[in-house]
Amino acid sequence: MTEPAMSSPRIAVLGAGHVGPVIARIAIDAGYHVTISASGDPQKIALITQVLVPGAEPRWAADAVRDADIVVLAIPLHAFATFDPASVAGKLVVDTMNYWPPTDGVQGMFDDPRYGSSEIVQRRLARSTIVKTFNHKGYHELEEERRPAGSPDRRALGVAGDDPAAVDIVAEVVDRIGYDAVQLDGLRAGRLFEPGGPVFGASMLRAEFEKAVSAEAA
Repeated sequence: MTEPAMSSPRIAVLGAGHVGPVIARIAIDAGYHVTISASGDPQKIALITQVLVPGAEPRWAADAVRDADIVVLAIPLHAFATFDPASVAGKLVVDTMNYWPPTDGVQGMFDDPRYGSSEIVQRRLARSTIVKTFNHKGYHELEEERRPAGSPDRRALGVAGDDPAAVDIVAEVVDRIGYDAVQLDGLRAGRLFEPGGPVFGASMLRAEFEKAVSAEAA
């Protein structure tokens, strides 16, 4: 029997820059309880939350994570080096970050072509379960391109992770907010969503998305 908390998981968004508020907004529209946190006092983002993310609750990050079923990591990539792994230990963490040197600069932690960025995130957050999604579309498109289930022009979002149960949970969120979730097996496959990958920056229906990632993986 499904646990009540996971039938409509509570979502904590860490990051109040560009991506975090958009994800918080579309999750609220889909009926989720959402908190949002920046790096410090929630009072500092209270007004911007009220304006940009009505319905979201600004909280201290530690409190938000403690009460959440899903933690969305939407911080700038360069800030990850100082992110405390213990703060999300035991949590399902959705990684929305990408490593893209033209915009991020060279980041030593991520500058290893043997691994995708979410594989590196998982290695550092070893006590968390990482699922990669929301990172291959522009943050403005995430809100604009949502469609109800069954719409002929409904777009696809890739979801990748090493834990099938966690991927299923996140895929349900993706579906509920307005996208067809295309599940890929393993964080390694999440490299297909990154800059240079076949679906990065693209807006695709499920069939063409699946074709693109299948061709690359073959």
